[in-house]
Amino acid sequence: MEAPPVTMMPVTGGTINMMEYLLQGSVLDHSLESLIHRLRGLCDNMEPETFLDHEMVFLLKGQQASPFVLRARRSMDRAGAPWHLRYLGQPEMGDKNRHALVRNCVDIATSENLTDFLMEMGFRMDHEFVAKGHLFRKGIMKIVVYKIFRILVPGNTDSTEALSLSYLVELSVVAPAGQDMVSDDMRNFAEQLKPLVHLEKIDPKRLM
Repeated sequence: MEAPPVTMMPVTGGTINMMEYLLQGSVLDHSLESLIHRLRGLCDNMEPETFLDHEMVFLLKGQQASPFVLRARRSMDRAGAPWHLRYLGQPEMGDKNRHALVRNCVDIATSENLTDFLMEMGFRMDHEFVAKGHLFRKGIMKIVVYKIFRILVPGNTDSTEALSLSYLVELSVVAPAGQDMVSDDMRNFAEQLKPLVHLEKIDPKRLM
């Protein structure tokens, strides 16, 4: 992928001009139930919300070295839910005292003609995928456990296959800039999920 790693927040709401604090990890399929059981005991909602989303990643290539990336996402299991347009800024990795990756996050609800609008603006779709998973909440923290599915026939979300034999796990907080103390709470929560999953501050450049 040319784009930064996805943060798969279910399309239930949006925040504007905020910072996203993020820790990521993964678990093999056979460990999923154990992790879900642990999260039920730790989180505010014992029964997780479920989501099934279709995401399209659009690039606008200009004179800059890296293309400008926007993400269009829609819920496949909530009729009438709005499309969402999401921008994720470059991660800030430099501060070693900060326990989570931090990046600018802009998320807005849009009308259903979002993809047509992006194409008219000169964007081109780079790739698309389906994500299916569970959402837990602990205070202002969100924990998502999800699997990514490759779309075999472009545009046909009924024709998919799992991308791997594991589930991605992401712990995130969206907060105003400067609220770095939330990364301490995130680290403490992540410690409670070990050894089932090790959530880390992952530098996207290592994945390129």
